[in-house]
Amino acid sequence: MDTFCSITVVASSKAEAKAAIDAGFEEIQKLETLLNYFSSESELSAINNAAGAIPVKVSRETVEILTKAMNIAEETDGAFDPTVAPVIRLWKFSKDPSDSVIPSADEVERALSLVDYRNVFIDSSASEIFLEGKGMEMDLGGIAKGYAADKAVLAIKSLGIQSALVAIAGDIRGFGVNTLGQPWKVGIQNPRPETDSEKPWEDIFATIQLKDSAVSTSGDYQRFFMRDGKRYHHILDPHTGYSAESGLISSTVIAPEGYLTDGLSTAVFILGAEKGLHLLESKGLGGVLVDAGKKVYLTKNLKGNVDILRDEYRITERSQYTTGFREESQKKHLK
Repeated sequence: MDTFCSITVVASSKAEAKAAIDAGFEEIQKLETLLNYFSSESELSAINNAAGAIPVKVSRETVEILTKAMNIAEETDGAFDPTVAPVIRLWKFSKDPSDSVIPSADEVERALSLVDYRNVFIDSSASEIFLEGKGMEMDLGGIAKGYAADKAVLAIKSLGIQSALVAIAGDIRGFGVNTLGQPWKVGIQNPRPETDSEKPWEDIFATIQLKDSAVSTSGDYQRFFMRDGKRYHHILDPHTGYSAESGLISSTVIAPEGYLTDGLSTAVFILGAEKGLHLLESKGLGGVLVDAGKKVYLTKNLKGNVDILRDEYRITERSQYTTGFREESQKKHLK
């Protein structure tokens, strides 16, 4: 999936561990084949190529992930929207500003006319997907890694393994305990490292305990460039077509499944601290959000369960919520 993947398994023998790890990677590779936006042979490309023309028959896995993606889009009022692909195509993010591209306002406006998750139709009984508008495209980069971690865990569990950790970049799913009998300890990357590093993920500002759950982090430091003193990053707001400006620089979500943490970490980053925390707490999920002043906001259920490792980051108390958020979805996109 164009990133680093690792699988850690606790087993009674190397042979058992190897078989489980192989099964996990096989599942990840299978999903990459189905969902790769850049491959002309993938089912996702077939759906995009048939936009505005005909429904496309796809695998059970593709129907499942798209159903989950559309549900998250509904629940976040489109802050997470896989149909934002036409806008993503316009941008190029490189740490070399001269090699980066900021599209024109007219280009963004035209692309935004194709962005609307409500125009994705899923027929589960026929296993078909249809994009209503010609020129529409989907990119599942904001949910596929978490979903793949979920599927890898299921494949590992099917072999009788009682404990493992699957990490696909910043999307991690664990179950059971480590060799010391403790929950898995997972670090949250420092969104403002002091120096460049070949392994920036090793620079962490906090840790959490992970047991039978998943965690994902989205941040403005993963793909970005600076121009005229402004940071342009890859987390695009589907409502504006530009880099999200919510005041957050990092958004970490903890939930039972990876597809949820992956999709919601993106949505929460776009929504901002207040709406994001309200959304997560309304669903009983965990969140660690960091703003540009390095203030750390926690959902109530994580207080006392997050260890801050760097002095410049500090947990901040918040006032009562003043912003409501729609919690129920009508799921009009489902047939």
